[in-house]
Amino acid sequence: MAEGPWTDQENDAIVADYFDMLADDLCGRAYNKAAHNRGLQAETGRSRGSIEFKHCNISAALLGFAQPIIRGYLPRYNIQDSLKEAIDRWLIKNPEWAERLPRTPHAAGMAEPRPLFAGVPPTLRNAPPSEEDEQLRAIARHFDVAARDERNRALGKAGEELALEHERGNLRRAGRADLAKQVVWTSHEEGDGAGYDIASFTPEGRPRLLEVKTTNGPDRTPFYISQNEISVANARRYEWHLFRLYNFAREPELFELRPPLEHHVTLTATSFRAGFD
Repeated sequence: MAEGPWTDQENDAIVADYFDMLADDLCGRAYNKAAHNRGLQAETGRSRGSIEFKHCNISAALLGFAQPIIRGYLPRYNIQDSLKEAIDRWLIKNPEWAERLPRTPHAAGMAEPRPLFAGVPPTLRNAPPSEEDEQLRAIARHFDVAARDERNRALGKAGEELALEHERGNLRRAGRADLAKQVVWTSHEEGDGAGYDIASFTPEGRPRLLEVKTTNGPDRTPFYISQNEISVANARRYEWHLFRLYNFAREPELFELRPPLEHHVTLTATSFRAGFD
């Protein structure tokens, strides 16, 4: 059996194998972990246990990359930098991979989607993060996971579409089919400059403006928000809502935040406008 540090070629092979299984897992297709392991043994010369352990390392790293994981491979931390780089290479080559998987029937318009339940948002941490959490935060910072999600147009569009269905469905269930017909997908019909993505209503007819932020990672996954969105949130604080969808690739979950956002999240400046005026 091979020994010593894993090479880039070996890391690339096991990362690709993990994502193959993960795609089957998300689509509900049967797959055989033992057969995948045997294939990797033949390709890399590594032992069954070494491959199993590395799959668990990948699960841990993917939490930092804000990606879904195979639940049967429990995360093991102290992840090698070379493995993180291999995951980054795979994600660069396969952008929007989860969004390209076959969709469930309701997403294809074949059935009414189940209503989303708005859960409790996470709170700002008062205690220092655990060693494991700090490893995940370091991955998110180093590989700028929030920027990767921001560039993922398919993920953003899918999240907005689900939020649109959610708003219309809630209004219909509240007996306001008239208002449901008036909900506007603003970012789709008018562009991104409004400071919100969807113009909806409460059942009483009051405006309800939704800025949708979607990630495949868990509830604490960082995300980008523009200065314009913050300005609109502050100017229309009684109407504006941050509609936060997470765990989107597997089973979308939701919470909402209301302005002022700095009461709920830490806002970090990432760019500055440069001008000569």
